[in-house]
Amino acid sequence: MLDRLDKESAFGREALDVRAYRQELLSSNIANADTPGYKAHDVDFSTALAGALKQNGAASNTSTLAMAKPVSVSTSGGLAVTAQGHMSDNATFTASGGTTDDYGKLQYRVPSQLSLDGNTMDLDAERVQFADNSLYFEAGMMVLSSQIKSMLSGITSNS
Repeated sequence: MLDRLDKESAFGREALDVRAYRQELLSSNIANADTPGYKAHDVDFSTALAGALKQNGAASNTSTLAMAKPVSVSTSGGLAVTAQGHMSDNATFTASGGTTDDYGKLQYRVPSQLSLDGNTMDLDAERVQFADNSLYFEAGMMVLSSQIKSMLSGITSNS
């Protein structure tokens, strides 16, 4: 039962993972607006999502998506903990998704206007892409949230 519920939301979670990765790339581009020689990079969302779904077997719908697994934290002592809830110095985090290799190769933007310092980042274009990606991420969150609410409604109405 739970595996069927998990598969229902796997596509949405995968799409959010790709959107979050793209947002990270776009914010990196904006942060390096004044870095000489910086090459702005991005991923094509549809290609990255298709590649990640194919890589993780979602096309056959037989396996759990690696990027949809929860975050795991493992610790091994070493640092003195002064308060309950502090983590040791050897805490390691495993991302909720798989590797970013699942998203395909990074693409470098072709600048609309060349700069003398070799930076290919166009601040206006990056801001538009950043805002666009943010809106799509928000819409994806709303869709996933409504799926969860409808599942909860179905579960609670039958009990």
